Amino acid sequence: MEFTFVSRFFRQKDKKVAHSLHRENNLTFARADETCVIKGIRTDDEETKNFLFTLGCYEGEEVTIISVLSDNYVIHIKGARYSIDAELAKAILI
Repeated sequence: MEFTFVSRFFRQKDKKVAHSLHRENNLTFARADETCVIKGIRTDDEETKNFLFTLGCYEGEEVTIISVLSDNYVIHIKGARYSIDAELAKAILI
């Protein structure tokens, strides 16, 4: 009885550690002059999703962070530079 309780306790702890390591990163975790591949867009706002799509932010596309000033991110996508705020940067998964 005691063995099953202990093994269940450690199994749950291992799952929590594995889950925390599999965290999705967004564009705010990238550094300046770093090129990343977009893995997806995560937002509940359909208008924001459509806006990012018109900029060229979609799965598989490369994005380079040129600079970060305060909450503004200057990014390079498909030969163009854009300035986006932190909310839009958090929606872009890398």
